[in-house]
Amino acid sequence: MPDVVASFRLTHEGALKVLRAAIDKADEMAVPQCIAVTGAEGRLLAFVRMDGAKFLSIRTSIRKAMTAASSRVPSGGADAEHSFKLGLATGGRLTNLKAGIPIVVRDEVVGAVGVSSGAGEQDLEVALAGVAAIPEAKQW
Repeated sequence: MPDVVASFRLTHEGALKVLRAAIDKADEMAVPQCIAVTGAEGRLLAFVRMDGAKFLSIRTSIRKAMTAASSRVPSGGADAEHSFKLGLATGGRLTNLKAGIPIVVRDEVVGAVGVSSGAGEQDLEVALAGVAAIPEAKQW
């Protein structure tokens, strides 16, 4: 096994592309959103709080993206007991709410998007539109 391997990463241009596509979808739906895009390690690359989006959804959108980047699967799929433990174990930094989606290229997580301020299904639809902006990304 090698000591060092090459890896992909989401660039700031890629993050802005995801952000723009998510904003366009939220506008189309007339649901203002907080949208966060992180790198694979869960650090914020791009963020917007659209006019009219809920202030408290800022933190939630970032945590959804962090959760998806960390777990490498969409957020919102854990059972209630695991969800509670997840929140406790991470000091509330990770969440089991819907609409955190990892951005996966060639089986490698390169980033994630998290969306919050609408209903869970609305948030998810916007997040999926963001991921779809990266043509090579896995479509969930």
